[in-house]
Amino acid sequence: MSIESDLRKDGIEVLEKIDTLKVNSIARNVSIRLCKTFPNFNLNQNNLFIKLSRLNMYIAKMPEGMSEANYFYKNCSIYFNSHIDINDIEEFAIHECIHYIQEIKDKRNYLLRMGLCDYTEFKIYGLGLNEAAVQLMSSKILGIPKEFVKYFNISFETTSPSYYPLECCLVNQLSYITGEDILFESTINSNDNFKKKLIELTDYKSFMQIQDYIDDILSCEEQIIKINNKISQIDDRNKKVDNLIDKINSLKGDISSTFIKAQNLIISSYFDKAFYSITNLEDLENYRRKLYNFKDYLGYSEGYNYFNDYYVNRMMNLEDKYNLLENGITDSSLYLVKQKTSKILAFFRYIRKIIFRNKLEENKSIEK
Repeated sequence: MSIESDLRKDGIEVLEKIDTLKVNSIARNVSIRLCKTFPNFNLNQNNLFIKLSRLNMYIAKMPEGMSEANYFYKNCSIYFNSHIDINDIEEFAIHECIHYIQEIKDKRNYLLRMGLCDYTEFKIYGLGLNEAAVQLMSSKILGIPKEFVKYFNISFETTSPSYYPLECCLVNQLSYITGEDILFESTINSNDNFKKKLIELTDYKSFMQIQDYIDDILSCEEQIIKINNKISQIDDRNKKVDNLIDKINSLKGDISSTFIKAQNLIISSYFDKAFYSITNLEDLENYRRKLYNFKDYLGYSEGYNYFNDYYVNRMMNLEDKYNLLENGITDSSLYLVKQKTSKILAFFRYIRKIIFRNKLEENKSIEK
């Protein structure tokens, strides 16, 4: 299939090529900002400029809902939506330039890898993970401040309110666990350092499941865009439109439930494992602080109680563990040794009883 037919398939209609002077200006500014924002990644500004200046850039018509800029690896080109002001084009170029930097191809020009995304298997893995990581890098370069947003009934704080916000929220949670540097270093250099670190802190099965959840969210969002474009081409409201709207609502529900499942798995897979690695009082305090601060990275929906319940239970567990460590017991196998219940521990257990009792009462009222 030719590049032209590939573009038509995606609904991209080229209008004009951006002149070399503008391309060089974008290449220079993006390379400067990348090196300035990430000074520890051994990026060479001159080499980056030379590489980025070889990109072809075009103004094009694009379908409603598509990203304002798209990198096409087959011909190393970036296509910008025609309604973008030419003076604002650099802002949208950063994300796509990072894609160009991170791609790895074989001798036949087949894409093998792009950052955290693996193209070598029959199924593409990590597409959503990589898009979110690249967007978080772009937001950091642009200095975008955090703001509260709500998508698909999920509220959260993000530096990417307009692009891949749900995916960015989840990947931001992962970067809180691993550290931001290793995430961005793996993203720009297309290596497995971030993946290995996350697997070390959780486990392989959890990593793969979280990765799949993020990919699923991205896939559902893309399906919604395609369906909305179909609806916009239908002149009158009919049964077909109603079915398409029902499909969109179903996809929105899938996105919300998948986000919550991914978030809960991130919480349990990391903090469960980290808990059993506590061997001294300093570890215990660091764990308590890290769990408490995780609340700032959460996405909340109506009736979401998983993190609150998890936090209360872990505070009780930490009180037990504190008693053991204070008595010089560090063997985790002795964790369940019965200890004298302190006032703090009794308080947390009282709260848990209230929470569980309220849930039981709610369930009973629903059943009635």
